[in-house]
Amino acid sequence: MNDEPRPKNLVFELNGQPVQVADVGDTLLGVLRGELRVRSVKDGCSPQGQCGCCTVLVDGEPRVACVTPARRVAGRSVTTVEGLEPERAERWGTRFCETGGSQCGFCTPGIVMRLEALERKGVARNDIARNDDVARNDDVARNDTAPVDQALLAHLCRCTGWQTIKDAWAHDGTRSESRDLDAASRRGTLEGGAPQLVSPEVALGAGGFAADTAPDGALIAVPNGTGEWSLGTSLQAARAAAGKVQGRRTTAEHRWPIELPDDGGRPWAFTLQTTWVEPGYLETDAAWCEPGGEPASPLANGGAFGGKVDSIVGRAARMLADQHERPVLALFSREDVVRWGPKRPPVAAGIRADGTGTIVIADAPGVEAAIAAVAPDLTVELVDLDGPTCSSAIRAAGWAEALVLSQAVNGVNGWITAPNGSAAKASVSDGVITIGVRCGEVLDAVVLRSYCIGAAHMAYSWVTSEALTVDDQGEVHDLTIRSFGIVRAIDMPRVEVELVEDDQPAVNGSDAVFAAVAGAVWAHHGFAPRWPTGTDGMMSP
Repeated sequence: MNDEPRPKNLVFELNGQPVQVADVGDTLLGVLRGELRVRSVKDGCSPQGQCGCCTVLVDGEPRVACVTPARRVAGRSVTTVEGLEPERAERWGTRFCETGGSQCGFCTPGIVMRLEALERKGVARNDIARNDDVARNDDVARNDTAPVDQALLAHLCRCTGWQTIKDAWAHDGTRSESRDLDAASRRGTLEGGAPQLVSPEVALGAGGFAADTAPDGALIAVPNGTGEWSLGTSLQAARAAAGKVQGRRTTAEHRWPIELPDDGGRPWAFTLQTTWVEPGYLETDAAWCEPGGEPASPLANGGAFGGKVDSIVGRAARMLADQHERPVLALFSREDVVRWGPKRPPVAAGIRADGTGTIVIADAPGVEAAIAAVAPDLTVELVDLDGPTCSSAIRAAGWAEALVLSQAVNGVNGWITAPNGSAAKASVSDGVITIGVRCGEVLDAVVLRSYCIGAAHMAYSWVTSEALTVDDQGEVHDLTIRSFGIVRAIDMPRVEVELVEDDQPAVNGSDAVFAAVAGAVWAHHGFAPRWPTGTDGMMSP
């Protein structure tokens, strides 16, 4: 046993400059964000080492900062996106912006650092010694996407569907002078359901997330599991006060909580049962507030697919700021999001060949009307379930399931129409998902394409692999981000997108794509009566 006292201070190099911090047993992520105010590194898994959002370079090698003890980097060199050469950082930001490889921008700083390390290794393999040679020679390394697939195994992205990130890797870093980024932001706002900034800086972590913009000296508040909040002067202290226990992935099987409806003993033409599904957004709920002020929005640069519409963190930040008479940042951990965040409502449904049928769905305000808007011939029955809260604000909740059932009897290759009037179609063949979308003025083809590919990824993942295990008492057991079943980059089929512009005002189109792709993937899996169906290699190119 090592009885040597801990050093009082840690000294290491950060982005080329020596820094010194107190050694309080924190992680490198905690030190970077808390002590040194480096905001590009993000906390998406709290800390499980599973999302890659906090990836930095340690002596030139990518490391996940949230599970790296800070004392392990003593005397070493740490690089974040802020430490990249300005032209390198600008080039990465441009590559991601020009391809739609970044939407909310939460996961991309870590991905940029991973790809930067990969590119540097490619440079070394080709004996290129000078950084200014990179722009002329890195195509040698970037032409092969297999290393990128492997590198992305350490990361999760919920927005982009991975394909546009690979496009960013292959892009030459030239900015389009004719592109209108204001129009791109308007399209992103429509697709994301919240104000969305589109710029190269977003990919480098400057999206303005609430946890990044909290003022210096703000208290940190985290749920303590009893309905109250524990506070501390640092995230580490707040979590210690709350008695946070690290989440785990269960070995128990997930279940389908709703029984199929009966059609008087007659067989349905098609049946479908789903289970609880986690929205899976990367930025956990966060909001801060000054005493007597208005809280910062938890939807700062992304809509979280409807998962944060009713988040409690804003109200908590305001209450605690007034109570303690100083700024407070209220913050969920990944486990908090899973336990208390809203889920996609489970369904059990049967449909007849004439398109009539019954859909039984977990009760969530507004979900019955959402189904009726697209499938008036389906009878809706609402049930109360013991389990996590369900919300109709989750992406296309209820009406996507209804359209999927309608596609089963009407065919999956035609256009389907969403409640907002947008339309989409999808097909699956030879390991490729082909989609078309019509949602008014395109505004920006890069952003719309990115959101459609992201929606296709989410739909494919939903049908084939996503589920949460919830026990008979309603307790969620899958508390790690990798246990949600989100499909990895290496397992995602290619998506081809056709954008059909019309003279109507621009509306959200990716939600319609989500429903259309779900129907096409379900058909490709033989209309398996329960989701997730399992991938079974059926989508491999």
